[in-house]
Amino acid sequence: MKLKNSLLILAIAAAPVFAMDAQPSNLSKTVPLKGGETLYVFKDGRMAKANKFGRPVYLKPGEMLAPVEGQPIAAVGNEIAQLSVLIRKGHAN
Repeated sequence: MKLKNSLLILAIAAAPVFAMDAQPSNLSKTVPLKGGETLYVFKDGRMAKANKFGRPVYLKPGEMLAPVEGQPIAAVGNEIAQLSVLIRKGHAN
Protein backbone atom coordinates (compact mmCIF):
# COMPACT_ATOMS: atom_id res chain seq x y z
CA MET A 1 0.00 0.00 0.00
CA LYS A 2 2.83 2.40 0.79
CA LEU A 3 4.35 1.77 -2.61
CA LYS A 4 1.10 2.73 -4.38
CA ASN A 5 0.84 5.93 -2.34
CA SER A 6 4.46 6.81 -3.07
CA LEU A 7 3.98 6.31 -6.81
CA LEU A 8 0.80 8.39 -6.77
CA ILE A 9 2.55 11.26 -4.96
CA LEU A 10 5.47 11.06 -7.38
CA ALA A 11 3.12 11.15 -10.39
CA ILE A 12 1.26 14.17 -9.04
CA ALA A 13 4.50 16.02 -8.28
CA ALA A 14 5.89 15.41 -11.77
CA ALA A 15 2.69 16.37 -13.63
CA PRO A 16 3.41 20.14 -13.92
CA VAL A 17 6.81 19.45 -15.48
CA PHE A 18 5.33 17.35 -18.27
CA ALA A 19 2.40 19.72 -18.79
CA MET A 20 4.77 22.65 -19.32
CA ASP A 21 6.72 20.73 -21.95
CA ALA A 22 3.50 19.92 -23.79
CA GLN A 23 2.46 23.57 -24.27
CA PRO A 24 2.16 24.36 -27.96
CA SER A 25 4.54 26.92 -29.38
CA ASN A 26 3.52 29.85 -31.55
CA LEU A 27 6.58 29.10 -33.71
CA SER A 28 5.95 28.03 -37.31
CA LYS A 29 9.50 27.43 -38.58
CA THR A 30 13.13 28.46 -38.31
CA VAL A 31 15.36 29.48 -41.21
CA PRO A 32 19.17 29.41 -40.91
CA LEU A 33 20.73 32.63 -42.21
CA LYS A 34 24.20 33.35 -43.52
CA GLY A 35 26.63 34.31 -40.79
CA GLY A 36 25.16 31.83 -38.33
CA GLU A 37 22.04 33.84 -37.49
CA THR A 38 18.57 32.27 -37.33
CA LEU A 39 15.23 33.65 -38.49
CA TYR A 40 12.17 32.57 -36.48
CA VAL A 41 8.84 32.71 -38.31
CA PHE A 42 5.73 32.64 -36.12
CA LYS A 43 2.29 31.30 -37.10
CA ASP A 44 0.91 34.82 -37.63
CA GLY A 45 3.66 35.54 -40.21
CA ARG A 46 5.72 37.86 -38.03
CA MET A 47 9.42 37.23 -37.59
CA ALA A 48 12.27 37.51 -35.12
CA LYS A 49 16.01 37.08 -35.53
CA ALA A 50 18.66 35.60 -33.24
CA ASN A 51 22.38 36.19 -33.64
CA LYS A 52 24.91 33.38 -33.95
CA PHE A 53 25.00 33.09 -30.15
CA GLY A 54 21.23 32.52 -29.93
CA ARG A 55 20.38 35.96 -28.50
CA PRO A 56 17.45 37.93 -29.93
CA VAL A 57 18.51 40.95 -31.98
CA TYR A 58 16.62 43.91 -33.43
CA LEU A 59 15.04 43.24 -36.80
CA LYS A 60 14.18 46.22 -38.99
CA PRO A 61 10.82 45.86 -40.79
CA GLY A 62 11.51 45.26 -44.48
CA GLU A 63 15.14 44.27 -43.85
CA MET A 64 16.32 41.79 -46.48
CA LEU A 65 17.65 38.60 -44.91
CA ALA A 66 19.90 36.14 -46.74
CA PRO A 67 19.11 32.50 -45.93
CA VAL A 68 21.74 29.80 -46.35
CA GLU A 69 19.62 28.29 -49.13
CA GLY A 70 17.06 30.05 -51.29
CA GLN A 71 16.05 33.59 -52.10
CA PRO A 72 16.32 36.63 -49.79
CA ILE A 73 13.46 37.12 -47.33
CA ALA A 74 11.91 40.49 -46.44
CA ALA A 75 11.44 40.80 -42.67
CA VAL A 76 7.92 41.24 -41.30
CA GLY A 77 7.66 42.48 -37.72
CA ASN A 78 10.17 42.49 -34.89
CA GLU A 79 9.05 39.93 -32.33
CA ILE A 80 11.95 40.14 -29.88
CA ALA A 81 9.66 39.56 -26.88
CA GLN A 82 8.11 36.38 -28.31
CA LEU A 83 11.52 35.01 -29.19
CA SER A 84 12.90 35.82 -25.74
CA VAL A 85 10.06 33.87 -24.12
CA LEU A 86 10.67 30.87 -26.38
CA ILE A 87 14.38 30.86 -25.64
CA ARG A 88 13.74 31.08 -21.89
CA LYS A 89 11.36 28.13 -22.12
CA GLY A 90 13.95 26.03 -23.93
CA HIS A 91 12.47 26.09 -27.43
CA ALA A 92 15.72 27.30 -28.94
CA ASN A 93 16.90 26.04 -32.26
